[in-house]
Amino acid sequence: MTIQLYNTATRRKEVFEPLDPDNVRMYVCGPTVYDRAHLGNARPVLVFDVLFRLLRDVYGEDAVTYVRNFTDVDDKINATALARKEAGAEGTLEELIRERTEETIRWYHADMDELGALRPSIKGRVTNEAEPRATRYIDEMKEMIAELIEKGFAYVVAATIGHNSRAQYVFLDSERVPSHAFLSVDAFGNRDDGLAYGDLSGRTLEDMVAGSRGEVGEGKRNPMDSVLWKPSTIEQPGWESDWGFGRPGWHIECSAMSRKLLGRQFDIHGGGLDLLFPHHENERAQCRACDGEDASAQVWMHNEMLQVEGKKMSKSLGNFFTVRDLLDQHVPGDVIRFVMLSTHYRKPMDWTQKKRAEAEDTLHRWYHSLDRIGSQDLPVEVIEALKDDLNTPGAIAVLHKYYREGNLTALLGGMKLLGIPGPLESKWWQEVWAGDPHTDELHIWTARLLAARKEAMETKDFSAVDAMKASLTSAGVEVRMSKAGVELVPAAGFDPSKLEGLE
Repeated sequence: MTIQLYNTATRRKEVFEPLDPDNVRMYVCGPTVYDRAHLGNARPVLVFDVLFRLLRDVYGEDAVTYVRNFTDVDDKINATALARKEAGAEGTLEELIRERTEETIRWYHADMDELGALRPSIKGRVTNEAEPRATRYIDEMKEMIAELIEKGFAYVVAATIGHNSRAQYVFLDSERVPSHAFLSVDAFGNRDDGLAYGDLSGRTLEDMVAGSRGEVGEGKRNPMDSVLWKPSTIEQPGWESDWGFGRPGWHIECSAMSRKLLGRQFDIHGGGLDLLFPHHENERAQCRACDGEDASAQVWMHNEMLQVEGKKMSKSLGNFFTVRDLLDQHVPGDVIRFVMLSTHYRKPMDWTQKKRAEAEDTLHRWYHSLDRIGSQDLPVEVIEALKDDLNTPGAIAVLHKYYREGNLTALLGGMKLLGIPGPLESKWWQEVWAGDPHTDELHIWTARLLAARKEAMETKDFSAVDAMKASLTSAGVEVRMSKAGVELVPAAGFDPSKLEGLE
């Protein structure tokens, strides 16, 4: 079975055919590094981590390039750095901004590592280019803005002279007046060359206007026009340009970085559904305006949003939390990953305490059964599920089947393809269970129960077996007996101390 992926641009599931099978290229929009990643931020990381693993399995580790950026130019970052400076922190504002972004990137890496996400890499090499920072590609952004202006897809408006306006801006060159540069949506109208604006998101004119009102800029000709470049004040980071001292708008960042790192055309662009408009719409429009109608990604993929107990996650509802909040509450990263992958990426994902408990119980059982398994198989059924538009719940259903059948080598191989570690690699299992002396006791009791059952089969007297099962159950141990053997699984209420008194 070939890989099939749902393409937002065409609104259908299509057979995936990479432009170059020896260099399959994927770009995913990464975080703006102003604070800890919240749980919703983790969903695209895990969705596209599984796709990354699948592509590496099909095409080879050295044949896949995965780029995910860090946006480190943002007013929230600036505000945090300024607050630190005003509170007496040492260093220039620029140094404090860099300190904040480096701190947040370290947090991000630590949290995503806990969830089992692989670091992006270029043909098997983990490099800085695989996780580009916007501040290192300002020249590429300026070049692209200049192209858009030259081709009539963007325009420049000088900052207004007046009260609290241009007097605040930085002047490095008297001939370069601080200005805004805007992408012109009207320049894409009534075209027949594949450059129509709005095709990706499929939004109506009214929807697009509503979705663009939050972006403020002096001198916009159309409310849908987006900022490509904006002037900076002395309290904001900035770079010299043909439009004065300033900084780039958000939407130009990924266009310039994907173009530089992956080329004029590449295979897949991914991100959350909240990025579809206006961010991805603008990215695609900018690339195509510069490089033609087949530029940028051939396949656009978007994961649906996250809810908490059936409601949108928000601070006002008191259900907002970061990945680190959960980890600090001793929710294992393995469990977070399992819950996330249990829902198809194109459906809303609802985080609930019930799902969390069920996932923990499932992994608990699986890890216990795999405790002595040293080999693994790469199960075809799991691969086929993932090839069908990344059907992770279907893949997990296959894993449940393997567990019921006792096919443990296939279970372990399928888990690892999904990025769920085995018991030897699981930090949670190693810390909580593998180091528990009662683990060996359960193996001893397994041997005792096997011996008792063998004797009972010969004597037809199962009273000793039943008594032993009842005692183990009272200690919080689930007893599973089948033709294949006996398995003792510590349940959620397992009390190891009760094993000591068993006979």
